[in-house]
Amino acid sequence: MTTGTAGSVSDKNPAQKREIFGWAMYDIANQAYTTIIISFVYSAFFVSYIVPEDSVWRDSYWSIAIIGSTLMAMVLSPIVGQMIDQGVSKKYLLAWSTVICAVFTCGLYWVGPGDIWWGIGIILITNTAWMLGEAIMSAFLPELASRKNMGLVSGLGWGLGYLGGFFSMVLVLIVIITADPVSQEGLYIQQHQWAMIAISIYFIVMAIPTFIMVKHRPRPVPLLADRKPWYHSLNFRAHMREQPVLFRFFAAFVFYMAGVQTVIKFIGIYSSGELGLTQADLVAVFLATQFSALAGAIGFGFLERRIGAKPVLLTVIGIWLVAIFGMYSIHALSAALPMSTRDIFLVIALLAGMGIGSIQASSRSLVGLLATPDRDGSAFGLWGTFNRVAMLLAATFGILADLVTRQNALLLVIGFFILGAALLLRVPLKQNN
Repeated sequence: MTTGTAGSVSDKNPAQKREIFGWAMYDIANQAYTTIIISFVYSAFFVSYIVPEDSVWRDSYWSIAIIGSTLMAMVLSPIVGQMIDQGVSKKYLLAWSTVICAVFTCGLYWVGPGDIWWGIGIILITNTAWMLGEAIMSAFLPELASRKNMGLVSGLGWGLGYLGGFFSMVLVLIVIITADPVSQEGLYIQQHQWAMIAISIYFIVMAIPTFIMVKHRPRPVPLLADRKPWYHSLNFRAHMREQPVLFRFFAAFVFYMAGVQTVIKFIGIYSSGELGLTQADLVAVFLATQFSALAGAIGFGFLERRIGAKPVLLTVIGIWLVAIFGMYSIHALSAALPMSTRDIFLVIALLAGMGIGSIQASSRSLVGLLATPDRDGSAFGLWGTFNRVAMLLAATFGILADLVTRQNALLLVIGFFILGAALLLRVPLKQNN
């Protein structure tokens, strides 16, 4: 049974800076997929050009791909985590998830207008592989960082990942996709297809330092009699008995992360539909959040060395609450202050960006600190599962927004953060955690 200080992390950092850099490079590599394919470029292209113009359903097709891959990752993450605990190489599993994601992303090149189900099928595979890779890569953290440096190393990786998102956006939107969507529609579609090839190559090339620099540290393989079947990984009640403090943290994590995921998934819809921001405004918001997220992840990583992960998480949740309250009151603030709605929203975006990087990095480091010895694979597999549960909770915002308006639905996001903070306060962690 774990305690607040139990974990598989040594007090002395076993990794050199070169190896930590190699590990962080994977964040730079894999961020290109989620930034371009899932969040900003291909999702909008799919709805506008792959789905026929006369289709009754549009966003729903994309939702099928995202929800389907999320459910698949929820089930597969604990299974992959148990495989790690039973001696399967993390580098081997990470290589498979990387290759599957990159190779099938290339397949989007052949998805043209009307090929809805081919596109959905490829997204199901690639997004599932990407989410599994995220959990596998995170499971290296206890091997690379000491207890003192856990938050800093996690923040470094997450912060550099936002640079990967920025570089991939420049590559795609400035270098590759240059055609006018109205007068050069055919070329515009073709350039999007070529962008899928480019992102696949980018992913593979930028991930190479990870596989060269990060060492494989074999762990003892359990005797055949001690090995557990794959379905044991889905026995959450048994996991809860074995790692009770970790699960108390997950109970808090799933709610405050639902608040974060709501902002990530709906910020574009809210800013354009509710506030009337232009495409140029949205680009400014994207740039602001990318660099503030980088600063937040690394800056709070240094702070975590001094005050611990739990105080940092509570501080960051406080920043999120200020940002969401500001968004909820944005029209009143615009009337009271000598600032336009756009400028106020940009300030809020900076706060939210700082919170996005730091809250995810600190959460990841806390999982590493709380994982019991020889169970870090399962711990990060379960972390991946609860991350996906948070995504599903975040989807309720869209339904509520249709019922009570987007502005009032922000109260749900505030509730997520408050509940997450209240549950986090009940997690018994010592100061050095």
